[in-house]
Amino acid sequence: EVISQIIVEIDTNNKKGESAELFLFYNHPSSGSTYEPVVLQILPLGKKWRENLVHLPWPPKNLPEIIGGGGEQRDPIDDMNAITLRAFIREYFFVSIFRACAESLASENASRLAAMQRADKNIEDLLGNLNGEFHRFRQAEIDEELFDVVAGFEILGDGH
Repeated sequence: EVISQIIVEIDTNNKKGESAELFLFYNHPSSGSTYEPVVLQILPLGKKWRENLVHLPWPPKNLPEIIGGGGEQRDPIDDMNAITLRAFIREYFFVSIFRACAESLASENASRLAAMQRADKNIEDLLGNLNGEFHRFRQAEIDEELFDVVAGFEILGDGH
């Protein structure tokens, strides 16, 4: 819903002739539980973005065509090419923002999982230490009671 609101706001500003800069700052998951910050420029569409788009291989041998376009158009906004381009750009915005949200969420969850695994390991280590200490104290108590029994037996044995 937030993504749709951003897209509507951008579209409204574009129709008014106002240009805007839009940057996405998010965390991209890298190996394991680590992540790296990413800055992605969404608007204005840069020359590098257009060049990368031109050099992308298109799967089939035919390039896509716009159906319903052509003929003389008075208003460039009504031109089918412009409408289609705006639709593609809106989709690009949506996918970019959605991907940034998904990657940030994945990074956050990976970090949480790693923290929980470290906490689990620390708990296991602490339990192991406490169990070892408990067994030592218990053994010391048993030894002390046995020494008392043996000493009592020896005292009773000396008296008879």
